[in-house]
Amino acid sequence: MHTFIGKLAFLPLAGFLALIPADASAQPGSFSIAQHGHPVGTATVTFAGTPTGYDTTTIVRIAMQGLNYNLSKTEQLNSANFLKHVQLSATVNNAAVSVTAAPDSAQILLNISANGRSTTTRLAYHPAAIFLPDFDPGALDTLLALAISNNNRGLWAIIPKQAGTVAPIELATYADLTGTIDSKPVVVHHLVATIAGAKTDLFSGPENQLLQAELPQQGFALVRKGFVLTPPAKAGAPPGYAAAPGAPTPPAQ
Repeated sequence: MHTFIGKLAFLPLAGFLALIPADASAQPGSFSIAQHGHPVGTATVTFAGTPTGYDTTTIVRIAMQGLNYNLSKTEQLNSANFLKHVQLSATVNNAAVSVTAAPDSAQILLNISANGRSTTTRLAYHPAAIFLPDFDPGALDTLLALAISNNNRGLWAIIPKQAGTVAPIELATYADLTGTIDSKPVVVHHLVATIAGAKTDLFSGPENQLLQAELPQQGFALVRKGFVLTPPAKAGAPPGYAAAPGAPTPPAQ
């Protein structure tokens, strides 16, 4: 993921995954956030069913040298995991950012307020578009669900960077791995998400729930509490970190 709001991105999934319901990944979870194996924060995601879909809430907290990041996101999705409305509030190194996004006719209406300035952008509408903040396990769970229900096709990321952009997501699958959840063995599916050349390794469980994500930002990783990948993955280090609009760029660690 890049920016305060990030970039992420798979070949078709194995056939048996198509049998999993589209919302199978909609599972609450708590995650630790680490950089090169050192804890720097936490993230939680919760889901609540509604008559027409479900609502998600994500809370992220990161405190480390060069980056103080706090995010709160509430999102409404329909029964097909398509975006209905999202509202986000965040601070990045004490710079406040707020974002709202929702479909509006044949477009996505994106409003961003940062550093005392507000922008409104109309983006091309794609039904299977994921609103993609940095370090957001809820967004990655939605991506996993949409990958199955849409056969890895027609997936897009809404990236609220600067005035906002929308970018295609390419998905690829790799050989299954192994791990444990609360010390119990589990088969782990390995996926790679690519957006505009930036790659994120995603590791999901038998019910398609997000277990771990290796982010393209200086060795960051999101790991579900109780999960251990065996052997552990090693997050790659990107050339740099693109911060929120107007926020300082954290130094290399």
